[in-house]
Amino acid sequence: MRLVFTEKARADLRGIAMHIARDDYARALSFTEELRIACAGLRDFPRRFPVATHFADTEVRRRLHDDYLIYYRIENDTVAILRIVHGSIDMTVLQN
Repeated sequence: MRLVFTEKARADLRGIAMHIARDDYARALSFTEELRIACAGLRDFPRRFPVATHFADTEVRRRLHDDYLIYYRIENDTVAILRIVHGSIDMTVLQN
């Protein structure tokens, strides 16, 4: 399967990196790489993770990595990463 990141997901990664980099630049780089690897792992078994309760009607799934949630959708032969957000973020942010 192909893997694509939406613009919002790319912006989420940049924001996460910038937030962590305030305290530890090296950790910001390594953690965002961990997130990218977690996303890439979805290509092999994309249905391994559950459909998110708040988005069941759209088949949006979520994967947890550390304190972050990776929201994605399976579209034909593609895994589309929609958002990557901290677990404390209000779910309605994903609907915008």
